[in-house]
Amino acid sequence: MFTGIIEELGEIIAWEQTADAARVTVKAPIAVSDAKHGDSISVSGVCLTVIDQGDDWFTADVMAESIAASTLSGLTPGTRVNLERAAKVGDRIGGHIVQGHIDGTSGILRIEDGSAWRVVRLSLDAEHAPLVTRKGSIAIDGISLTVSAVGGDWFEVSLIPETLEATTLGSKVVGDRVNIETDILARQVQRLIQFGADDEPSSIRDPRTPIGFSISNERSES
Repeated sequence: MFTGIIEELGEIIAWEQTADAARVTVKAPIAVSDAKHGDSISVSGVCLTVIDQGDDWFTADVMAESIAASTLSGLTPGTRVNLERAAKVGDRIGGHIVQGHIDGTSGILRIEDGSAWRVVRLSLDAEHAPLVTRKGSIAIDGISLTVSAVGGDWFEVSLIPETLEATTLGSKVVGDRVNIETDILARQVQRLIQFGADDEPSSIRDPRTPIGFSISNERSES
């Protein structure tokens, strides 16, 4: 689990593509300072597992599903990426719960600069639109952000100077695509509601029971 608070900007050293997977090597002195084999590191929002490392780099395998669902296929040596180590039990959650399981990508539609902020409008497909709400949380390239406005097929986030300087969002332009991960709580509720809609009319719901589970009103005979 991650919190969406970026720890450093890493740099792609190598991207080795195979038929249905890839292997990526990332320069990441902070991320590997206490990393070990098997640890999880978020690379621009995608959770990857350390399989090899050096003093200031690590290597990870990328499965086909992650490549297809994210922007990772466009990585080349020299590309900057957002990095975050997995959260430890007891850490403050400065952002929100981020799994590193990308839902898909969004395109940047508009950028509006102010004196000390930037508003970015991004595309939103029909599948994910119900999961994005104003003032809700969303992860963009691994960064925990608050949705400042939302429409039927778009949403906006407002960025402070620190976010623009400390992450890759500061260099994004209209037309670029970014990884998005919707709030896990919204995804779980949506799934539970889908199952709850299939409940039998005769069932009686215990208010202490999560949506999607019910207590039958039929009693067994002894």
